[in-house]
Amino acid sequence: MLENEIWGNSIQNWIISILIIVAAIVIVKLITLVSKKVLKPLTDRTKNQLDNIIFYSLEPPVKFAIILLGIWIAIHRLVYPDSFVKVVDNIYRILIVLDITWVFARLFSGLLQVYWGRRSNGQNNKMLPIIKRTILVVVWIIGLVMALSNVGVNISALLGTLGIGGIAFALAAQDTVKNVFGAFTLLTDKPFNIGDTIRFDSIEGTVVDIGIRSTRIMNYDKRIITIPNYKITDSSIINISSEPMRRVVLNLGLTYDTTAEKMKEALEILKALPQKVENVSSSPSNVVAVFTEYSDSALGIMYIYYIEKQGDILGVTSNMNMEILDSFNKAGLEFAFPTRTIYIQKDESENETKDNDKASEAKVGSLK
Repeated sequence: MLENEIWGNSIQNWIISILIIVAAIVIVKLITLVSKKVLKPLTDRTKNQLDNIIFYSLEPPVKFAIILLGIWIAIHRLVYPDSFVKVVDNIYRILIVLDITWVFARLFSGLLQVYWGRRSNGQNNKMLPIIKRTILVVVWIIGLVMALSNVGVNISALLGTLGIGGIAFALAAQDTVKNVFGAFTLLTDKPFNIGDTIRFDSIEGTVVDIGIRSTRIMNYDKRIITIPNYKITDSSIINISSEPMRRVVLNLGLTYDTTAEKMKEALEILKALPQKVENVSSSPSNVVAVFTEYSDSALGIMYIYYIEKQGDILGVTSNMNMEILDSFNKAGLEFAFPTRTIYIQKDESENETKDNDKASEAKVGSLK
């Protein structure tokens, strides 16, 4: 029975080929078990991260290579037409090169994560995702070109064809090309990092991701805004996170019955307030309180102070406003509000008419 043939091969040969593939799968399972129980704990004990990176880079590609080898042996034991064998060999040449490319991709990814993922101050490098993505794209393109060259594809002719087609493609995808170059501009110039709060045009929020095509920003409503990279690079960007302090300008107004002594007292109160409120710069150069103008209904005061970087902007602003209100109330200083005084001047003819009316009434009274 085992000598019977199916598609030109005996049943016995089919069974042996299937057993070879099963054996390759069993070997992979054993490697997984040994890696989990022996190799992984062994590499974790060492202080050097390089062995962990090598283990991370090799484990999946080696398993895939064993499966490929088992299938390749199983197929070549059997009898097939030459055309089929040639196709299988070409596929295997491509898969082997791509498997090696997979090793390098994982190796570069691991090296970047370990040796470039953290800065000297211990914080995560926020530009790591786009760097890693770019390097992986380049590695896989090189691997694909080598794989095609390995099966006899004329790379020069292919690149020439792609060059002609690339011109037409570039014209049809100008925005995409601009976005890619915009990503590299953001990467090299570094006007902001992931996690920074920025403002450009009418958009303000926190950068959550910088991609090849677009940048994603979460605004204060917790909504994600996706913006093409070229629009960001063409705009003026304000990196709010990079500011050492936040300036706050207040325009206050006191009533017109405020005396000069009271105005001086108000200015002294304002200059002393930063020492009472946490996260407000108390440096004399960072506090400005001046009597600026006589407006329609108030004596104007301009008050400038700076909130330190670690302070909560809204919270500190509220605390300062409360201190101003409390201090001014205690000092008897009154805030002005829009008022208008109207002076009424009576007309002389109207006064004479009223006087004549009174005289007539007096004469009538005397006759009675």
